[in-house]
Amino acid sequence: MNKDPFKEYIRETEPDKRDKGYAWHTAIGLQAVDGLKTSEYLVHTAVRNIEGEISFEEADALLQAYYKENPSRIAEDRTEEADKVSARIAALLSEKAFSFTPNEYLSIHRKLFTGIYPHAGRTRDYNITKKEWVLDGATVLYGSATELRATLDYDFSEEKKFSYRDLSMDEIIRHLAVFISGLWQIHVFGEGNTRTTAVFFIKYLRKLGFNVTNGIFAENAWYFRNSLVRANYNDLKNGIHETTEFLELFLRNLLLNEDHPLHNRTLHISGVFKAPEKVNIEEQKANIEREKANIEDSFTAKTASHVCKLLEEYGFQTLFGRSDVQKVLGLKPTRSTALLREMAEKGFIEPVTGLGKGKYRFRKKITETGF
Repeated sequence: MNKDPFKEYIRETEPDKRDKGYAWHTAIGLQAVDGLKTSEYLVHTAVRNIEGEISFEEADALLQAYYKENPSRIAEDRTEEADKVSARIAALLSEKAFSFTPNEYLSIHRKLFTGIYPHAGRTRDYNITKKEWVLDGATVLYGSATELRATLDYDFSEEKKFSYRDLSMDEIIRHLAVFISGLWQIHVFGEGNTRTTAVFFIKYLRKLGFNVTNGIFAENAWYFRNSLVRANYNDLKNGIHETTEFLELFLRNLLLNEDHPLHNRTLHISGVFKAPEKVNIEEQKANIEREKANIEDSFTAKTASHVCKLLEEYGFQTLFGRSDVQKVLGLKPTRSTALLREMAEKGFIEPVTGLGKGKYRFRKKITETGF
């Protein structure tokens, strides 16, 4: 079975299938924050739910029966947890009900982890540390066990009082990054904090009017967690300070459909990897306009029209291949391949993976290199 059949459902015009496809895609992707992977049985069950053959309740019941009949013999195997939690996340993301309260946050954890963790829905009563790869083995300072509920209540009360009126999108995104990173830092639960926070955050964003129905969470769950870590870590003697810049890039892709590269290596405190630069949208638009003029001088009128459409669709960063050309332009496979070859030969695009059926991207600053 295709390991990721959900993207096809996300492209569906039928709202129910599209929404369920997104919910399952996100639910399964979020398991990566704890290094977990789901089974083929879970994917098969999810597809049945999306197709309308079974309800979410029936999907959950099937998983319970499956693991009762097929218990794991390996203590370290957490596939059962990944499968069950994925089904519960998908069900929660498909619900329209939501209340912005601490009890809702605790309830989400309870719904996700009942029967999996004995402390499901309860605040931890001990202090914790976690070694983080992105911090080179160091830990974030999490909330004190004796103050968890008071801290949680305070964060919610402050957010409730906050007004988003008259804020720019940059200001809104910055505030959301500060709020959600602060909520996560409390680390209310012994386990399952990031998955709980992600589900709560998605539902809160919807309450604020954002249409959070894309694959950003599913495909960048580990980046999301690492960006939360970096938003809550200081080592001032070594020049490292907490920053929401990485989380803001994630949110810009999620909420504004921007295309910032989200690479975990850029978050590492070693500084070996350069942090992604913020895209200057106006400059990007100007570059594209210059390229259009250059394209029209380099191709026949019909071909230039095709190339311009691809440039508008994919810009200078997004990868695309033959199937993408077919979809955008409506060309046949052989013509799409020929177009890619001509664009590459004239220096307008560069191959990133393979040739012909591989992936390409537009070259940056083509006009400055003489093409």
